[in-house]
Amino acid sequence: KNLRLIRLLAPCAEVSPKKDIRSVCGGLLVQEADIGGEEAERVVSKRQPTQSELEAMRFGWRVVKHVKSNAIVYAAPDRTLAIGAGQMSRVDSSRIAIWKAQEAGLSLKGSAIASDAFFPFADGLIAAADAGATCAVQPGGSMRDEEVIAAADEREMAMMFTGVRHFRH
Repeated sequence: KNLRLIRLLAPCAEVSPKKDIRSVCGGLLVQEADIGGEEAERVVSKRQPTQSELEAMRFGWRVVKHVKSNAIVYAAPDRTLAIGAGQMSRVDSSRIAIWKAQEAGLSLKGSAIASDAFFPFADGLIAAADAGATCAVQPGGSMRDEEVIAAADEREMAMMFTGVRHFRH
């Protein structure tokens, strides 16, 4: 009985928001909307990803877009294995995801790790490698990118940069 119809001037598929607006503590947070399509994938490690790793990284990258702040996703080509998010540090999100996988009896051996923003330090990537991840996808753009790439190379991990940050508040 309380039905209200609204006529749109353009189909929803043609209109995409440029800003994401959220209410916070009596104010507003305005940030760029994460509406990107396919990002530019660039392998930055010495080792190239296998086809299976590439599929797992792409799947994890699609999932991590929808997880809030400091998100870490461990993925296989066809499923999510573990998610950690909402922490003050990326390494803590990684550790939480590892712990959740262990609690569920899931192995992270051969998994891909996807991070919604760059790794500011190598510690989150190292934790992922120690848990069994063999590849990583992240936006890149940290002052310490070279250190993180070196950590991936030392552990024979494949790593891709996308150039797009999915971090959400």
